[in-house]
Amino acid sequence: MSDLDTIFAPATAPGHAGVAVIRLSGPAVRMALAALTGQAKMPGPRKATLTPFLDWNSGEVLDQGLVLWFPAPCSFTGEDVAELHCHGGGAVVAALLSSLGGRDDCRLAEAGEFTRRAFQNGKMDLTQAEGLADLIAAETEAQRRQAQRQLAGELGQLYEGWRADLIRALAHLEADIDFPDEDVPDAMTDRKRSVLQRLAEEISIHLDDNNRGERLRDGCQMVILGPPNVGKSSLLNALARRDAAIVSSQAGTTRDVVEVYLNLGGYPVVLADTAGIRDSDDHIEAEGVRRARARGDQADLRIVLYDCTKGGGPDDETLALVQDGMLVASKSDLVENTPRRGLAVSTKTGQGIDVLLDRLAGKAAQVMTTGGLPGLTRLRHRQGLEDCRDALCRALEETESELLAEDVRVAARHLGRIIGRVDVEDILEVVFADFCIGK
Repeated sequence: MSDLDTIFAPATAPGHAGVAVIRLSGPAVRMALAALTGQAKMPGPRKATLTPFLDWNSGEVLDQGLVLWFPAPCSFTGEDVAELHCHGGGAVVAALLSSLGGRDDCRLAEAGEFTRRAFQNGKMDLTQAEGLADLIAAETEAQRRQAQRQLAGELGQLYEGWRADLIRALAHLEADIDFPDEDVPDAMTDRKRSVLQRLAEEISIHLDDNNRGERLRDGCQMVILGPPNVGKSSLLNALARRDAAIVSSQAGTTRDVVEVYLNLGGYPVVLADTAGIRDSDDHIEAEGVRRARARGDQADLRIVLYDCTKGGGPDDETLALVQDGMLVASKSDLVENTPRRGLAVSTKTGQGIDVLLDRLAGKAAQVMTTGGLPGLTRLRHRQGLEDCRDALCRALEETESELLAEDVRVAARHLGRIIGRVDVEDILEVVFADFCIGK
């Protein structure tokens, strides 16, 4: 694989469709396009041009469609780019790809290679590339908004601003080291340290976000807990509006964790049904109970059920599961009076289900709303910022100018690695591994 290769790939998903798009990028795009269209003259930049698509070897007409031409550097990758808008039948797309693949100057793109070239050609930083991947994968409105902010450069601009402040401070520190005979006023030295102190505090505030950005990207974790046979699986099915879990009157039916993905108020939620919590001599059921408790410990919200048809309300063991979660009284259609403890619901009549969904959506928004600053979305960012902050804290403790300057240099390097300014070859494969072919 070489950056000098001309690459091509479908930019649309496989399957039957009215239109499919094939994208090309690289130095041989002009020649490939001339061979495919049979026209030596390039179409006007960024203007859709109707043309036949030919097999460059035999001259057979494969299809007729539109060509869009984006000459470098005004393109997504910064290279010469062309898009072929053809009919979306599988045979048409396969014929065009086969024709392109038969050329010595073209090859099929690797996953994420178009975006990687855009990064390498300065069209975006690494955080924007990751934002693009998140935008493609977004399934809820909140995920789309977060990904769009990151793609627009808000996260990268924040980190680049911090890095620029560090580089300016480092330049002054190195000047002090290079010219030791010059008297540096104490006020100027204090000013440099105040800059480092401010940056360390701002980064700490940014890190202290309760992992909201990661939660929004991956989904808020909610778990249904309670004794056996209180309606946990029925509630999961009612909230998911499909039969995701087996429902039975026999206690202990659920042995493992069953997950469904929900979109609540535009926020992604992973809702888990678990085994009924009780002491059991059955080692399989006991393992299910262990997994239920472990999942409850990891969850952002516990939804704890009790059967309100059994008088006296929830027992102490059930109440102990709630902690800061939500208590729900199930099977409310079977009692005359509204239960005094918890939200009353019935999966048979639908009573309380919409109220419960609203409350769960509110909790999801509370857990995942990132506020004014763009949210941290990846562990890579968090680790880099923590390393940067640690270097700044070391610098603030240093009395030797040389050691102080080195710590500031290390801090700036950690920020640079997040946005892709320095020493990033070893992390590029990780960043682009989840991209699809054609993007």
